[in-house]
Amino acid sequence: MSVSYKKLWHLLLDKNMKKKELSELAGISNYTINKLNGDGNVTVEVLEKICLALDCNVDDILEFTKE
Repeated sequence: MSVSYKKLWHLLLDKNMKKKELSELAGISNYTINKLNGDGNVTVEVLEKICLALDCNVDDILEFTKE
């Protein structure tokens, strides 16, 4: 299984927010944004920061897909 952050990018579009704004609001680095953009692995702490910043749950920003 792999992870997809398509839901996160759709949520940002719905909120009219840019990735840079998410980075600043959630307190995460541009490197981490790039990892998310490539569907890379990030820590639970990063996911928590994003969820707190966007007032959402983890299942609102990611989904697991079969490879």
